[in-house]
Amino acid sequence: MAKTQLGARVDEDVAELAKKRAADLGLSIGDYLARLVQDDASGLRARAVGAAARFLAEHQAVFDEAEEAQQSPRGARAA
Repeated sequence: MAKTQLGARVDEDVAELAKKRAADLGLSIGDYLARLVQDDASGLRARAVGAAARFLAEHQAVFDEAEEAQQSPRGARAA
């Protein structure tokens, strides 16, 4: 497939974050950006966020219990 060059201006911190993330994934910055656009256009990101929200809604009590257990020392009792 033929490639087209695009140009965009972003804040330095965004550029550095994109470069680091692309490197972490073993991708060029262009391939990383292409992946992001494809995921967004396909609805993959929206479906993933929706699935995460449904999971948290269904299992929030488990997370709350675990957090409470970590905050309360064992054997501590209210006076």
